[in-house]
Amino acid sequence: MADILHRIGIQRSSPEQVYDALTTLHGLSGWWTEKTAGETGLGGVIEFRFGPGGMDMKVAELDPGRLVRWEVVDGPQEWIGTGVRWDLRQDGDYTIVLFKHEGWREPVEFMYHCSTKWGTFLLSLKQLLETGEGAPEPRDVKISDWH
Repeated sequence: MADILHRIGIQRSSPEQVYDALTTLHGLSGWWTEKTAGETGLGGVIEFRFGPGGMDMKVAELDPGRLVRWEVVDGPQEWIGTGVRWDLRQDGDYTIVLFKHEGWREPVEFMYHCSTKWGTFLLSLKQLLETGEGAPEPRDVKISDWH
């Protein structure tokens, strides 16, 4: 098994504000993809759509201001059965976000691509919370011919 791991610090934002950006349709569409729909509560399924396709995430765990965890239930074959985890904490003037996309069966080339894309979207989350304007798909950074 292989995991994608990232860490960012968001200034001028509390863990609760970051949590809201990860658990509301308005927040998610402000930094990841404008085409976001579904149910964001525990057990709900959130549908994320992008130009080349999309994925569905089941909300597996919520701890307000501390943790968000999703299970991938539909999308690219490599993503099925993986999980996405967001651990949040306050550290001085920053909310620290520890991100993990875990459970990849093997580190295939698509995982390399997704790791870089997750990095760009985490910067979009940071930008949204620090400036009020994120860069969700379709306004995201295109990193290669895959998107």
